Amino acid sequence: MVETLLLIGIVASVFVGVNIGGSSTGITWGPSVGAGIVKKTTAAAVMTVFVFLGGITVGQNVMETLSEGIITTDLTLAAGVAVLFFIGLGILVANIFGVPVPTSMTTVGAIAGLGLATGTLNYVTMAEIITWWIVTPIIGFWVGGVIGRYLYPAVNQRVDIKKSEGPLLILDRQGTVPTPAFGPNTTWRELGTTTVVLIIGCYMAFSAGASNVPNAAAPLVGEAGLEVTNAVIIATIAIGIGGFTIARRTMDSVGGELSDIPLLAALFVMVTASSITTALSYIGIPISLVMATVMTIVGIGWGRATRPITFREAVSRDSEGEDREIELGAIVTEEQKDEPTPPIGEAETEEVLHGSDLFNPQAVIKYVSMWIIGPSMSTILAYGFFVLVPGVT
Repeated sequence: MVETLLLIGIVASVFVGVNIGGSSTGITWGPSVGAGIVKKTTAAAVMTVFVFLGGITVGQNVMETLSEGIITTDLTLAAGVAVLFFIGLGILVANIFGVPVPTSMTTVGAIAGLGLATGTLNYVTMAEIITWWIVTPIIGFWVGGVIGRYLYPAVNQRVDIKKSEGPLLILDRQGTVPTPAFGPNTTWRELGTTTVVLIIGCYMAFSAGASNVPNAAAPLVGEAGLEVTNAVIIATIAIGIGGFTIARRTMDSVGGELSDIPLLAALFVMVTASSITTALSYIGIPISLVMATVMTIVGIGWGRATRPITFREAVSRDSEGEDREIELGAIVTEEQKDEPTPPIGEAETEEVLHGSDLFNPQAVIKYVSMWIIGPSMSTILAYGFFVLVPGVT
């Protein structure tokens, strides 16, 4: 009976992992694949390796919080399987609404529902986690805002990330031993920028592993029956499968968020979101890469769009009588390489002011709403289940 239940739990863990791999691989490598810097198969393979590294190192801190910190008793195997069911249900609802609900928040909600039903919820830990859930979007937004207003335009004028025709590197077979050589159109500049893009992608994959591997692995760790290493391996394999299958489509679209902005802006987003997620994972806080990513995009868009007005005007919306509106979506436009960036408070070119509508308040409201609804629903459903079926715990 125990072996059968553990097998069901592993199947549920794989289901969760595959779906996580499909979404996180797209967010991590979509911009690079779209720019032609890496191929989808290569992206999925590299993603799998660094997800494992993130999960087996920093991710163990998050796993400890999920399996031992949120409730004052260890998760039983039956309870772990039930929690995985609610995580999978949360992913399904997210897919139906087309919104990437943070899996970490759904996982915490399901475990919290168990704690409420059994009277074992650790309120101090939950208060700390929820506090960081509130603070993280604010951090992402303001870091993105600073980048958009003060850093991105200047860097964009000096850095040109483009993929030339033909392979980046080839094997020179003229000598006794084949050696790597530049492709027919490769330059040192292109090699350098491509290397930076790949390093940032690996960093984001590591961050995704640190935050997401515990979601698929933690409910089966400890008393539930699996050793940490085995659970991480199973979750990594599942996430890798999602990267090689489902993510092939998501890497083309990336949900519409990252694919519509320049690669350089996407790299700023990736570094910021990964740093926030990795730092919080290190201290054991279950946090979502999606949350930090979305709010950093919004922040860069806001900062980019408010450059024609001063910071005081941007915050207060007081333009001292001048008709200077905050234009939405300015992040998608490129600085003119042969023109200096106008100082803060001066109008920019028409091309900069009228970009695509990326910074969409309605879209932001939709995301934030689902971030609240998703964990709330998983908590309520899990609570109801564990109250009605107390024998599971």
